[in-house]
Amino acid sequence: MKKFIPVIFMLFIAFIGTSVAAPPPVRLLMSPASNVPSAEVLKNLSDKCPNVSITLNSKESDFMLEAKGWPGHYRFTLYKKGGDALYATQTQYLHNAVKDVCHYINNNAAK
Repeated sequence: MKKFIPVIFMLFIAFIGTSVAAPPPVRLLMSPASNVPSAEVLKNLSDKCPNVSITLNSKESDFMLEAKGWPGHYRFTLYKKGGDALYATQTQYLHNAVKDVCHYINNNAAK
């Protein structure tokens, strides 16, 4: 019986680790005013926010992202359906702008 206690403990730990809720899936629509290629945004999204994807269907989107800038100066604005601005960030690096938007979506807007 004592041999089974470590096995049961390991199964319990594995169950706890897999039961942590993953963030819900979120769909972003890229604004027509964006000048940052959606492929570049998507590449960074897949690293930082695997639950967030880009869609071309405005009716199925949860948010719209306006991604403007150039290397050394990026400005992202996140809008909810209806057009109200929710969040804005300005960074030097594209990956930081995407990280900031991901953090906002997963900690505020997706709840």
